[in-house]
Amino acid sequence: MAKAVIRQAKVGWPRRLWIIRHGESAGNLARDNAEASGASLIELEHRDADVPLSPLGLEQSQALGAWMRALPEESRPTTFLASPYKRARQTSYAVASAMGCTDEDVLVDERLREKEFGVLDRYTRAGIREKFPELAEQRRLVGKFYFRPPGGESWCDVVLRLRSMLGDLQRNHSGERVVIVGHQVIVNCFRYLLERMDEGTILAIDREGDVPNCGITEYCVAPDGCGLLLERTNFVAPLVEAGSPVTLESDRPKGAR
Repeated sequence: MAKAVIRQAKVGWPRRLWIIRHGESAGNLARDNAEASGASLIELEHRDADVPLSPLGLEQSQALGAWMRALPEESRPTTFLASPYKRARQTSYAVASAMGCTDEDVLVDERLREKEFGVLDRYTRAGIREKFPELAEQRRLVGKFYFRPPGGESWCDVVLRLRSMLGDLQRNHSGERVVIVGHQVIVNCFRYLLERMDEGTILAIDREGDVPNCGITEYCVAPDGCGLLLERTNFVAPLVEAGSPVTLESDRPKGAR
């Protein structure tokens, strides 16, 4: 009788990993306008998952794709992963298209979705203090890393779903060059995991400023293959070189993030 052949998947890290925040969205603009006017609610035409890129966001995404296309062939991305939210998919599609790939080549993964804000969704900082004063106080006491609004998620919840993605990257994308397009909290939570940060460190980074739209955080595999090494964060040279404005709008009002 012939012996069964057991094949084991090769386990290792991607050769290179780019984690990118989506281009500027229509929601970014609406939130800025609502905060500036002191409104309680952010006026959005779509639910958050369906908010598209703004015209500038599409321009930024195309500039990012052109920059990646100009890399040496052996350094270009081979794999594309994206949040299911429209603005992230549109950004990823633009990059994949520049590589000669189609939308179908982008792997959409719901674990990369935006942090869920529950009952605080669409409220500005002023609106949260006005309508949910007890939640605003709870968040102040607990801190943003652990605070979970009703129906929403904490940063810890996002970290938990991304932990499972790290295993998938090792099992399914070993040796590949992977682009991940997500959201601001996704970028920071990946950094928390890959760089083995603690709560204080990642929140200090978050306080320094927002992740730029189409900003790149880039890692390469360690020489011994046992991890990823940070090469750069918030890299926006592709936009600057293309003459596309760099934008830093928040995904959510700071009172809700």
